[in-house]
Amino acid sequence: MELNYYSDLAVRLVNSEQPERGEDTLTSVGAVLELFGPHGTMARRVTEADVSRLRAVRTRLRAVFTAAAEDDEVRAVDLLNALLMEFPTSPQISGHGDLDDEGRPRWHMHLAEQPANATAAYAATACMGLAFHLTDLGVDRLGICQATPCRNAYLDTSTNRSRRYCSDRCATRANVAAYRARKRLESSPAASEGAPDPAGGRDRSGPTSGRTAETAQRTAEPGER
Repeated sequence: MELNYYSDLAVRLVNSEQPERGEDTLTSVGAVLELFGPHGTMARRVTEADVSRLRAVRTRLRAVFTAAAEDDEVRAVDLLNALLMEFPTSPQISGHGDLDDEGRPRWHMHLAEQPANATAAYAATACMGLAFHLTDLGVDRLGICQATPCRNAYLDTSTNRSRRYCSDRCATRANVAAYRARKRLESSPAASEGAPDPAGGRDRSGPTSGRTAETAQRTAEPGER
């Protein structure tokens, strides 16, 4: 069922906070409205109370991504199921009045929510989308960015399940940091002088050559998408 695109709502909500940096953009009604984005019809009843409500849902959704990133599939599913039970929704066939070239309705699946408030509408749609994404592609497709201090959530859509970062920017930053760490290790006194061998001599491998360093730089991991 092609409803997993709603999972982007879950990612957007989780990433409205940067816990390692102490940053939180979900602080006002305006921020809540911006969070809904193109799904603005769900936001018709947004009030100040939805700020704290959505923050509570955000904490629980982050726990789902964290459990998945830690390879705890059962916990990730249990946490998401609890949210689905609390914020139910119903798939329906909808056309929204769109017609194809032959004048026929463009039917598609739509999540119809009957929420008590705007937070319930957002949570129901986001959790259902995340559930379809999880069951279609696997729990290991949910991740937390490994670039310090970023802890953004992401959905891995790579062909080989290799994604580790939320963006190309974070991937580049992590690769540069790893390269610089290798350079510092190579240029340290211990690495330059070599360790004495049992016969009292020195390790003849010597310091890393410029060519080796250049090779290391060229082989640094490319940014991930």
